[in-house]
Amino acid sequence: MRTEQVIAALMSISVSSIPMAANLPESLRPASEDVVLLQCKATGVQIYTCGARKDDPYKYEWIFKAPEAELFSSSGKRIGKHYAGPTWESDDGSKVVGRVKRQENGPDPNAIPWLLLTAKSTSGKGVFAKTTSIQRLDTIGGKAPPAGCDSSLAGKELRVPYTATYVFFSEQ
Repeated sequence: MRTEQVIAALMSISVSSIPMAANLPESLRPASEDVVLLQCKATGVQIYTCGARKDDPYKYEWIFKAPEAELFSSSGKRIGKHYAGPTWESDDGSKVVGRVKRQENGPDPNAIPWLLLTAKSTSGKGVFAKTTSIQRLDTIGGKAPPAGCDSSLAGKELRVPYTATYVFFSEQ
């Protein structure tokens, strides 16, 4: 798919069709001058590695390593991917790398937290090039097992399925 087609598909998502979650904690709202750039769904896994705990090297836990997910438009079309950094990369070649600013538990205690991230860096000329902040909302799954792991699993990876909604913002 050509860059122009990807941008057109992404921009066809109506900003007015992106509701602000009613139960969204105030701490996860972006700056008041930011406007919605894009909303998409992510489907993939959260990857954890079994390793020694920092506070007790004789005990083990699942340590977050990276996400690995595909991004989809509201019409279900694949538009990019999400991976370590955390990085979101559009099929148009643009990227944004985020840094967690705030975190809140969402309504599902068995899901990974909701986040507000700031853009640490952007690249390319496509949809993610002007991103200033990102929300991760509506999470399902992705949480490491609470029981942890033990020395017999040291170094092993665990891939936990998850879905989330990502909302990207830019300055007006």
